[in-house]
Amino acid sequence: MTVVARGYGLTNVVEALRAGAEVAAGDFENAAWARARAAHIARYWSGEDAPAGRHAEARVVWDAGGFAVRFDCRQAEPLVVSASPRLDRKTMRLWDRDVCEIFITPEAGPIKRYFEFEVAPTGEWIDLALTVTPEGRETDWDFRSGMTAAARVREGSVTMALRVPWKALPARPRPGERWRCNLFRCVGRDPERGYLAWQPTHTPEPAFHVPEKFGWIVFK
Repeated sequence: MTVVARGYGLTNVVEALRAGAEVAAGDFENAAWARARAAHIARYWSGEDAPAGRHAEARVVWDAGGFAVRFDCRQAEPLVVSASPRLDRKTMRLWDRDVCEIFITPEAGPIKRYFEFEVAPTGEWIDLALTVTPEGRETDWDFRSGMTAAARVREGSVTMALRVPWKALPARPRPGERWRCNLFRCVGRDPERGYLAWQPTHTPEPAFHVPEKFGWIVFK
């Protein structure tokens, strides 16, 4: 499938706005966020509409040193978070609690390697590198991107953001270039736990690791 950069209105394209200076993960009031166009995370992995109280928006900005993603989430239910978060290292199995995620790769053709970055309402984070294999995927648990993360919880909403330096990735983009990506949110407790996807994966059971379903990110 070919998506040209001018097709910003398409629902499978998210814009990454070029910022004039570095935007830190915790710089929630930076004016660049207001200029970035939101990608709406409003459906479950299955394609079914999620209730409004679970909806989220994601905005992406980038600069010479890296990119940042901000997730603005509605929070109509109690948070599912760690009682004793550790922010000085990656948190394994972070996806078992409330979390927002971006999967991203510079590969425009069949995807062989992609990267996973997550942030929780506590500010916890995890970064992983994934390699697609005939058997499924291999995960580099020791991948160290140098990412940073931040979060802010208010009544009825949660804001989470992360920043990743380009040096952690195999390439850095040029204006007008497009990469592949998907955006996700996990929220709530079983049996009503919600797995939301910007680009639904349409798998029989909840699953995010479906690279062929990734959308596009265009660097403006």
